[in-house]
Amino acid sequence: MTSTITQWGRQQAAEYRGGTDRPLGGYAALLGIYGSVVAGTAVVGRLARRRIPDRFSAGDIVLLTVATHRLSRTIAKDPVTSPLRAPFTRFKGPGAGEEIEETVRGHGVQHSVGELLGCPMCLAQWCATAIAAGLVIAPRPTRLAMVTLSAVAGADFLQYGYALLQKVTEG
Repeated sequence: MTSTITQWGRQQAAEYRGGTDRPLGGYAALLGIYGSVVAGTAVVGRLARRRIPDRFSAGDIVLLTVATHRLSRTIAKDPVTSPLRAPFTRFKGPGAGEEIEETVRGHGVQHSVGELLGCPMCLAQWCATAIAAGLVIAPRPTRLAMVTLSAVAGADFLQYGYALLQKVTEG
């Protein structure tokens, strides 16, 4: 029975790839990790007798959105976090602003993790889930982290706006 399921899965993966190198096994592993972490967080929340609120405030949603943006970009593009990505990516060169560009390397799980860690939009789901879980399990320190990340994101936008105004007035 197991070999039949395995064979069926391999056939589906081969047909999906269409001759390209798509690390579906790595993606499946990441999905399993994500689901396990979410389930584990739910267990921790239940053991700590924390309840998921019926709703989040508009302020929490705004902070969550901006903090998710900043955290996912920091993990995926910041030079200081490159040691986290180094086992899965290769330095390509400077990117926009002070960010860096990298290419994914390896095959299978290594390639899948490289795609995840190098893509702020891909990381956003993971970051938002972690921050939202923090709001339930440890709301005060999580709000502090959200405010900090949101302030950094706001400062980034102000820096870019200031630089743009300098170019306009000098040009």
